[in-house]
Amino acid sequence: MRANRRSDGRRAAAGAAVLAVLAAVSAAACSGGRNQAETYSWVTVDASYSPRNSVEEFIKADAEEKGLLPVSIRDYGRSVNILKKFRGRNLAAANETVLGMTFKGLEDWMLVDLRYRNESERDVQRTILYVQVNGQWMVGDSGRLMD
Repeated sequence: MRANRRSDGRRAAAGAAVLAVLAAVSAAACSGGRNQAETYSWVTVDASYSPRNSVEEFIKADAEEKGLLPVSIRDYGRSVNILKKFRGRNLAAANETVLGMTFKGLEDWMLVDLRYRNESERDVQRTILYVQVNGQWMVGDSGRLMD
C-alpha cells in the first residue's frame, strides 16, 4: 500500500514537472512576435540612402515619388516566426505553404515594417509583406504584427 502511494506521488510530481515545462515553452512561444520584432533595428531611408536589396529600392523609389522621405524601415527578411505574427487584409498567421498557394509563381518574400509621416502629417506604421512573383517584387499584403 505504501509503495503504491509513493509511486503515485512520484507520478504526480513528474506530471507537474512536465506541465511546468510545457507552460514555460508555451509562454515563450506566445511572447515571440512583437518582442522578437524589437530585436530588429530601424533604418532611416532618405535621399542619400543606398538600398541593400530590391525591396528597399522599391520602398525608396515609391517614397520619393510620393514625397514621403524620410521613411524608416525594419526589415525582417524571411523570418517565419514573424510571418506567423503577421495579420494583413488577406492573410493571418500564414506560413510559407499558404504564401505559395496564395501567390502563384512565388519565388521569394519578405516582411518589412514601414514608418513614415503622411501628407496630413500623421505618423503611419504598418507591416508590409512583399512577394516576388515571376521575377517582379510587389506588395502582397499590408497589416501589422500581433502580440
